[in-house]
Amino acid sequence: MSATETDVLRLSNSSASPRQLFASVWECRELITTLARKEFFVRYRRSSLGVLWAAGLPLIQATVLSIVFSRVVRIHTSTSYPVFVFTGMAVWTYFTSTITAGSTSIVDNSGLTNKIYFPRAVLPLVQARANLYGLAINILIVFALAIGFGDGLDAHILILIPATLLLVLLCSAAVLTLSALHVYFRDIRYVVQALFTGLLYLTPVFLPLQRYPSALRHVVLANPATGIVQLFHYAIAGGAADWGHAVLISGAWTVALAIAAVYVHCSRDRVLADLL
Repeated sequence: MSATETDVLRLSNSSASPRQLFASVWECRELITTLARKEFFVRYRRSSLGVLWAAGLPLIQATVLSIVFSRVVRIHTSTSYPVFVFTGMAVWTYFTSTITAGSTSIVDNSGLTNKIYFPRAVLPLVQARANLYGLAINILIVFALAIGFGDGLDAHILILIPATLLLVLLCSAAVLTLSALHVYFRDIRYVVQALFTGLLYLTPVFLPLQRYPSALRHVVLANPATGIVQLFHYAIAGGAADWGHAVLISGAWTVALAIAAVYVHCSRDRVLADLL
């Protein structure tokens, strides 16, 4: 029996160490990619526009927000306002769709994990991987909009690489934690939906951070998505590099959620199996 097989066997029968958990998930990386590709394309298979809906819905939302806030509130940004809004909406769409679907993924796929053993941590990670396809499409549209509105692109776009990595890590840590909690508390699904209803307005998607009232600014900064949205805006539009504090907060959220996720999936894996 190989070392990897031994790790998987131990993980399925007792508490595992973080190293064993990571090794088991790493061995399933091809499975994650396969399931993610299937998840993304099956999602739009029966629709007329297919995967274009991955960009269509955020584009519609961004258009409505752009019209309302540019004409009513008259917001000025370092780039064209539609580009500013759609950049934030691309991040927000990945953030919400990944966490919403990923937080219930273990329960939703309990029939699969009861028949075939693989680390339950794989299931929420599939959602984080699947939604990268939609994020990639939306980033390409952001590029096209920036060029079309005459804003252009420069070397700042390289910041999209660490920004995307931080976004994926944050969402992965969140869904790993929430999906395990959802096994215990089935209300998690509705709590997440309720939180996202108001959280959009506390994320600098359509309003720059400095335009929020000072009383709300600390609340917006505490939002784990704020730093990442600001990084994406900076990558596309440049401007003042005032995102450092917010990015540190996003990083702190990521680390805290990752620690919680590792603890739950290492020490409570058998309990999760019994509750499914």
